[in-house]
Formats: sequence, C-alpha cells, structure tokens
Amino acid sequence: MTDLRSPEPAVAHRPAAPAPIPTPGRSGLNAGVRFGLNGALLPASGLLIAFAVWWVTARLELVHPAALPTPNSVLSAFTDKPDKMLEHAGATLLEILIGFALSAAAGILLGLSLAASRTVERMFTPLLVAVNAVPKITLGPLLVVALGWGQKPILTMVFLLCFFPIVLSTATGLTTTPVDLAELVRSWNASWWQAFRKVRFPAALPQIFVGLKVAMPLAAIGAVIGEFQAGEGGLGYVITQYAGMGDTATAWAAIMLVALISIVLYSALVFLERLALPWVRETTSTR
Repeated sequence: MTDLRSPEPAVAHRPAAPAPIPTPGRSGLNAGVRFGLNGALLPASGLLIAFAVWWVTARLELVHPAALPTPNSVLSAFTDKPDKMLEHAGATLLEILIGFALSAAAGILLGLSLAASRTVERMFTPLLVAVNAVPKITLGPLLVVALGWGQKPILTMVFLLCFFPIVLSTATGLTTTPVDLAELVRSWNASWWQAFRKVRFPAALPQIFVGLKVAMPLAAIGAVIGEFQAGEGGLGYVITQYAGMGDTATAWAAIMLVALISIVLYSALVFLERLALPWVRETTSTR
C-alpha cells in the first residue's frame, strides 16, 4: 500500500551556541560601583547641595544672622567643645534607643492583639487615634509633674511619639495576608500558630518595618522635646540653653548632631531590613 503522507523535510540540527562565559569579577565590580554610587555619592551630593543653599542664605543674610549662622560658625562651635557636645549626643542617643525599643516591643504586641481579635480592635482603635491626635508637646509639663525630672518623662515622650505608627503597621500587615498564601494555609489544615509563624507574620514583616522606619525619626524628635521640658542633659538641653544665651551657632551644632543621629539610625534600620528580608527585593518591583 502506498503511503499517502508527504515526507517531512529533513531539518539540519545545528549545535546550540555555547553560553557566554561570564567575565570573572565584572558583575561584582559593576554591583560594587552601583552600590557605591547609590549608597554614598548620591546622599553626599544631596547634603552638599543643602549646605550650599544654607551657606548662600546665611552669607546673603536672607535670614537674620542671629537665627541662622553660617556653616563655618556652626562647625567652629562644635570644634570648640567637641567632648561636651559628644557627651550630650551620647545621652540623647541612649534615650532614643531605649524609647524606640520599648515602643517597638509594645507596639508590635498591641498590633498582634488588634489583628487577632476584632473585639479588641474595635475597643481600642478609637482610643489609640485619640491619644495620637494629642500634640505631644502639650503633655511635656504634665509628664514632668507626674514623673519628675530626668529620663522617665523623656522616654515616655519618645514612646508616645513612636507607638502609634508601629501599632498601625503591625495590625495592617497581619490583616492583609496575600490571598494565595491564606488559601495555601487553609489547604494544609494548619493550626493558627502554624499559620501565624509560617505565613502571616513573615508576610507582615515588610509592613512592620515601614512602621519602624516611620517611628525612628520620631524617636529623635521625642527625645529632643522631652529634653526641652525635663532634660538635665542631652542635645535638646544644649539647644535650649545656648539659644537662650544667644549662642545660636552652638544650638545649631546640636541640631546638626540630632540630624546626624537620625540619619545613622534610619540607615541602620534599612540595612537590618535588607538583611532580615532578602526575599522582599526579589519578589517586588524595583525602580
């Protein structure tokens, strides 16, 4: 019997081209250059622009010199008394770290409670919003009366400023678990603790870090406000004392140290986030 199927034309299979061999060290070098550009050069450029604007504004006396001295005057005020300024900076740094740690621990625990129980959420959310709406500087004198002078009212001020964003971010992260992960957990018949430990809490960590990063600069603000009201040392105390004496250059030097502390602590928190959550940058879009 004659085969009516037309024969397929023979196709010559050419061997696949070998994969290009990566040049040793080239990718790592490029990554290092990009990291150096983004991690050091660009922030430094932004700071230089800010200082240039400050210098021009002060030199042209667009702001009264008593209120805004030149950057050279501020630097001289710091170099005249570096030991004293660093001692006060250390006191403020300690208050920031302690207050932030207390607010982070309490905020995450309360966020867990709000996410676990709708009754608790409805009961305490209006109270939290009301407390957060109160201008914290108005509580300074009352905290001094209630807690006395020293670190107690300062740490309380730091706590009050940092607490709400951490609670909100924790509760939001735990109640917005991706649908596909939630369905996967249900298909496994996992217990509440297993679902929380394996899925819900890890999925909420990026949102929790958002709250922590919002709260970190607020911790510095709270420490300075507390030192304005009840401080016996610290950079807030330096600002009020030297500004009252008309030495605004030293007051600005203290302000610059507060800003530097905030930048360092925020950068450390960002580095900790990248170290603890390496999958976030791999599973989300980047600019």
